[in-house]
Amino acid sequence: MPATMKALLLKQHGDVSDLSVVNDYPVPIAGPGQVVIKVGASSFNYHDVFTVKGMPGIKVPLPVIIGLDMAGEITELGEGITDWKIGDRVLVNPLNPAKGLMGEMMDGGMAQYCVVTVGQLIRMPPDVSFVDAASLPVAYGTAHRMLVTHNTIKAGDKVLILGASGGVGTGCVMLAKEMGCEVIACAGSEDKMTRLKELGADHVVNYRETDFSKWAVEKYGKPQRRTYEGGVDVVINFTGGDTWVPSLRCVKRGGTILVCGATAGHDPKEDLRYIWSFELKIIGSNSFYHENLAALMDMIQDGRLKPVVDKVLPLEEAAEGLRMIRDREVMGKIVVTP
Repeated sequence: MPATMKALLLKQHGDVSDLSVVNDYPVPIAGPGQVVIKVGASSFNYHDVFTVKGMPGIKVPLPVIIGLDMAGEITELGEGITDWKIGDRVLVNPLNPAKGLMGEMMDGGMAQYCVVTVGQLIRMPPDVSFVDAASLPVAYGTAHRMLVTHNTIKAGDKVLILGASGGVGTGCVMLAKEMGCEVIACAGSEDKMTRLKELGADHVVNYRETDFSKWAVEKYGKPQRRTYEGGVDVVINFTGGDTWVPSLRCVKRGGTILVCGATAGHDPKEDLRYIWSFELKIIGSNSFYHENLAALMDMIQDGRLKPVVDKVLPLEEAAEGLRMIRDREVMGKIVVTP
């Protein structure tokens, strides 16, 4: 194994243009209970945009290699490792229980090698590629936990998905269709709408041109307080901001709003009248676990799921890929192969 490697390094908080690829970063060494992975693929999430910019209350130890999601091959075993061997193909759960998230509180996957604790490893099925596996954790794992683990949607439900073209969004579209729902996917361009239809969305709405809440009311009727007529069964809202109150307005009595993030603002205007008048359920979902990621890889292995990858880039072009995510120019995931 070489002594140094290429890595995408965050040296100071700022803009994605401040990220730099270095060629002389030390290759990590496995300590007790750790393994070194040769990274086969690593993917970006919107969380990486927040990490680069800096988040109030979170002190990132700089410099740090960014990138939460990664998959690769074990190249070195630390002391005490008995259940794994060199050459095993693994997906990494980016949450280190003792230290926090990879790519934020410790070096992440945007490098040629990465060190992780053995408890973060998930064995990859033989027909799952590194690119597909690396697409899963933060985006698809979050979607799977929110929809499947929490048992929040069922066959026949009308499910409206905001931000449907991103990583979590495309995961929600495909999982909801797999579960027999009628899917309304909201996106910001005609191209994304076309691609969402190809993924299986039953209806698509351009939120830049059409008020999604009014569209839902016109399509399904105005929600009624005394009956269960009108509105959609579920709104998936991980954008927040000015989409929050419109979401409340289009959900049927007894319906549900699912929340796993707030990319457009975490402190939106609220209108409590809708929540009590229509007996709405607001359900939060946080993170993902090994069982979510293992289940998703089984779905890929069985041909029931194919992660949506917009581009596969070399490490030298990774910062441009993160800019595309920041500027919402992406359909699905940006994957980097170092």
